[in-house]
Amino acid sequence: MSLQIKPASACTYDQISLGEVMLRLDPGEGRIRTAREFKVWEGGGEYNTSRGLRKCFGLKTAVVTAFVDNEVGHLVEDFIMQGGVATDFIKWREDDGIGRTVRNGLNFTERGFGVRGAVGNPDRGNTAASQLKPGDIDWDHIFGKLGVRWFHTGGIFAALSASTAELTVEAVKAAHKHGTIVSYDLNYRPSLWKTIGGLKKAQEVNREIARYVDVMIGNEEDFTASLGFAVQGAEDLKHIETGAFKAMIETAVQEFKNFKVAATTLRHVITATKNDWSAILWHDGRFHESRPYPGLEILDRVGGGDSFASGVQFGFMEFNDPQKAVDYGAAHGALASTTPGDTSMATRKEVEKQISGGGARVVR
Repeated sequence: MSLQIKPASACTYDQISLGEVMLRLDPGEGRIRTAREFKVWEGGGEYNTSRGLRKCFGLKTAVVTAFVDNEVGHLVEDFIMQGGVATDFIKWREDDGIGRTVRNGLNFTERGFGVRGAVGNPDRGNTAASQLKPGDIDWDHIFGKLGVRWFHTGGIFAALSASTAELTVEAVKAAHKHGTIVSYDLNYRPSLWKTIGGLKKAQEVNREIARYVDVMIGNEEDFTASLGFAVQGAEDLKHIETGAFKAMIETAVQEFKNFKVAATTLRHVITATKNDWSAILWHDGRFHESRPYPGLEILDRVGGGDSFASGVQFGFMEFNDPQKAVDYGAAHGALASTTPGDTSMATRKEVEKQISGGGARVVR
């Protein structure tokens, strides 16, 4: 059965995401601790999907987030505008001068190489986005009056504070009420939850959100930690096995019968710069697998999963076909892993070349 997706002609936006967008500082091939210069990008687990859908696939997207009204906030805004993502729903907070009460988030990220894994060192305390709360956003205007085909958010934003957890619940309820497809990337991060109730609170919040989700994204650890499913053997896995994911999904969809799609990437980390990569997706009682990308050479793994999520969204919005969705997701995520920064630099033609089995010969 196809997803009941609103037609593009009836909506102002194809997709809107809710999440924090940080300024990423990247030391390139070096280390954060010894860097003398950084290249800067924008990035955020939820926003990255909107950026990919706009720049790679040409869809109309927007982001709901918040920044401090200062030079750093407007730098991140400028990156968002360069990516073509609409900024209509950004909330601006007054600068207190030194960031005592509210600030913009920074994310120092090493790409890793060989035996040295990637490292993320976020600096996001008291950020404007983490202070967003229920009532700040007119969801009925966005989903009801303007119209949105697809809404995406995730467990990173929900874990930023007690108020962002409440806002996420408010948002998915509103999207569901107005017939917008809701996707959610569980993205469990224990460090984010530990000061707002830990694992117990993570499960309480995510299980409430899950009741309104159509498309759930996450691996066994995400489903186990965030939703409380005990999957035998999952705790011992060094990487995600197809069989374990299938068993976990079959358990999850029995409880959350509203899940119409569940998907994940399958990543076996050989080194920081070489991964076996593929993806699997469940829809309407059947599993669909992408082509495998064995020994995929990685330049920057951060954002690969978000590009997978945006490819899945595109596959459904463009074709309403689960096999195409997992194929577009896996190919887009693979290509995003070959370029620096959180966000995709791929084109739709490049994604479709990978889906059809195209190689890396020079293009002239």
